[in-house]
Amino acid sequence: MKIAVMGMGVAGSYLMARLKNSEHEVVGYERMVEERHDSICAWGTIKVELDNFCKKTGRNFDDFLIHDGKKMHVKMNDDVKFDIGLKGLCTYNKLGLIKDFIKDCNVIYGKAPRLIELEKEYDMIVDCTGFHRVYLPKMEEDFFLPTYEYKVEYENGVPYDDFYIEPFPGMSGYFWYFPLGEKFAHIGAGDYNKNHVKATDDFLEKHGGKIVATKGRPIRLATPDKCKPYYSGKVVGVGESIGTVYALLGEGIIPSMQCVEIFLENMHDFKAYEKAVEKHYRVYAKVFNFVRAKIQKNFSLLKALPDFLSIFRYMKKNEDRFGMHIKMADLMKVAKA
Repeated sequence: MKIAVMGMGVAGSYLMARLKNSEHEVVGYERMVEERHDSICAWGTIKVELDNFCKKTGRNFDDFLIHDGKKMHVKMNDDVKFDIGLKGLCTYNKLGLIKDFIKDCNVIYGKAPRLIELEKEYDMIVDCTGFHRVYLPKMEEDFFLPTYEYKVEYENGVPYDDFYIEPFPGMSGYFWYFPLGEKFAHIGAGDYNKNHVKATDDFLEKHGGKIVATKGRPIRLATPDKCKPYYSGKVVGVGESIGTVYALLGEGIIPSMQCVEIFLENMHDFKAYEKAVEKHYRVYAKVFNFVRAKIQKNFSLLKALPDFLSIFRYMKKNEDRFGMHIKMADLMKVAKA
């Protein structure tokens, strides 16, 4: 087949690398020109998961690793502070890995052809355009958070030696500090109530540092069950375009790469792909409903208890995948915020 992969973010670049030596003719498109091609996010992921994805493309994740976390410092809005032990949460050169995934591939930069043009030339069009979902039909209902971030340089020592987060009241989002080596960090926030810029600026004012880059974008929290259709005609969505973000953490890197794997197993049968996506991300819907109820202030822990327990069991069972020690007491502190 002749396949167009639209968008060279996490999902699109990984898909290009996975299809590199296949029988298909694959062309990637990135709407930004090559010099401005970027990936807006805090660059946090889980080492063991990225190790596995990198191995599948003949790469070593250690070549891209920046900071291997030991503890995440958490400060709740009621001034409750606690640490979460980490087991794999890290930061990595996300843009470096994306560019490495596509370095030997046929990628056209600075161009976003219209669907009608693509349909004439390609047998399949994979929409990896993330939040914008450019080539798929519009969703009936969406739910997203605005985010804002600085890359900061600290010449006189970093304010924190490891990960640090401040969840906002009512779980409407959180502020993050993600270390990037000895002198740099990503500081930023996402907040449904739109206090994300203020929280980021307040931290910068308090701790200093020189802004090296400023970025911002919306992040979709609506889960795959809310992001249908996944396919239409020759177009099929992979990654955040169909809602692969874990709403409790705002984490999309691993879920999007998992989505690529599900697509590769079912790429010749879109209905089978839809079923496999629904099955894999079923628990994400429970997480999203839990978070949305908190944000919209119609939350009752009693009503939400069954979902809360299943979320806890899922995360506890998959501690290595989440890169942290999952404790009921910590989850309760967040739920009661």
